[in-house]
Amino acid sequence: MQTAPLAKETGQPTKNEVSTESTETSMAEQGATMGSEPAGDGLLLRPDGSRPRYTHRFYRFGKRTFDVLVSALGLFLLFPLMLLVAFAIVINDGFPFIFRQVRLGEGGRKFTIYKFRSMRKDAEKILQSRPDLMEEYKKTFKIENDPRLLQIGKFIRSTTIDELPQLMNVLKGDMSIVGPRPIVPKEIEKYGDKASIYYAMKPGCAGLWQCSGRSDLDYSERIALDEEYYWTASLRRDLFVVWRTLLSIFQRKGAF
Repeated sequence: MQTAPLAKETGQPTKNEVSTESTETSMAEQGATMGSEPAGDGLLLRPDGSRPRYTHRFYRFGKRTFDVLVSALGLFLLFPLMLLVAFAIVINDGFPFIFRQVRLGEGGRKFTIYKFRSMRKDAEKILQSRPDLMEEYKKTFKIENDPRLLQIGKFIRSTTIDELPQLMNVLKGDMSIVGPRPIVPKEIEKYGDKASIYYAMKPGCAGLWQCSGRSDLDYSERIALDEEYYWTASLRRDLFVVWRTLLSIFQRKGAF
């Protein structure tokens, strides 16, 4: 978001998520040795010795500047909409209206992601009682036609309104406007020897996955897109990704 932690949309990380911290930290340390050849400074290099464009100093400085400006402006302009969504969730299913969950960030560091709560408070109980849902969740960490969604939940998910609070994560520096999709700790296993690629970047609100089909893509395609972004990132491409992601949102393409 399975034998690993299943986060409840109740506003707090599950007990199991906390208990796996030492294991996941070890995985993060091992990730630096996976995938491409590491340089002397710890950077991953291509076989021909070229450095990933994501690591260029000018790009990282420009990217952080862009993140701060866009997230601050977005929170200011979208505050009335966010207040309305929070009110609708409380009326529909009570408090809390914010869902908090542990995700993996740059370098394998864990952080708490913020989203509007789109599921019922008993979402995990429903998942545990439905083997068919559990099987689907294990495959993609998503469920199509999810019966756990609130009345307003399907709408805010399909329009990505539920992810607006992530602008706070961007402002704090946990995330970027553009980057790989933020994953729960258990998902890193699906990256295999490409885990180091994920660990090398900040996860993003928008990304190649979000503008290339979203949930319509299988996991291997997601990983390939993350790797492509790592090697070819640029401020110009980030702007293009944001534009493409907005188009996908308006079309509700691959969202559930």
